[in-house]
Amino acid sequence: MGEEYDIVNLIVLGVISWTTVFLLVRKIFSDRSFGLCNRIVSTIHGILAVILASLSVEDWSCPVCPLASASTPKQRQVLAVTVAYLIYDLICCLFDVKFTLDNTVHHLVSIVGLAAGLAFQLCGSEQVAALFITEISSPFLHARELLKEFGYRDTDLNLAADVLFAVIFSVARMVGGPYITFVTLTANNPLLIKAMAVGLQLVSVFWFYKIVKMVKYKLTKRRKLVGMPGKLD
Repeated sequence: MGEEYDIVNLIVLGVISWTTVFLLVRKIFSDRSFGLCNRIVSTIHGILAVILASLSVEDWSCPVCPLASASTPKQRQVLAVTVAYLIYDLICCLFDVKFTLDNTVHHLVSIVGLAAGLAFQLCGSEQVAALFITEISSPFLHARELLKEFGYRDTDLNLAADVLFAVIFSVARMVGGPYITFVTLTANNPLLIKAMAVGLQLVSVFWFYKIVKMVKYKLTKRRKLVGMPGKLD
């Protein structure tokens, strides 16, 4: 019971901490948009989540092992940090002028899935592995938008960031994701955990579809710009 309270306290402290970081970033970049400041915080979380997830892996020869086992304290702490971030980010999304339903659903599915793992204190290896593959592309996702706001829209640098993000996302979510979903479904995990694994993979497929469309549009647009003298000067 004491450890459960510690995790809840960590989540509450985490929400406060992420909010504080956002307010500091907002103060530093007071002339920039709400969205840019939030993306800087999201980039920090993405990098931190990947580092913490990597540090919590017990055996790199089998990163998702042991399957369907009790979560270690380190794994629960890593997941709690991300749950706190997701709660903060969900609240931020409600205040952002670019509110989207699909992003809200993504946050809710992620929060429920991670919270279920924390509540059952099971499948920590699977969830940390899922956290790693979902966050490995996040810094590149946000870099795309940050470059645009800093004046690098439709440049080679911005196109490179788009392609790099698409490649990393596709490999992580469409190769690593199905594997983790499979081992989660075949292991002796609670039904809710299995349902959340399927839900997260479906969300990944949806985003993959949108990313493919985005890359196709960007490459087509780029070819048109290259064919127009003076547009890339």
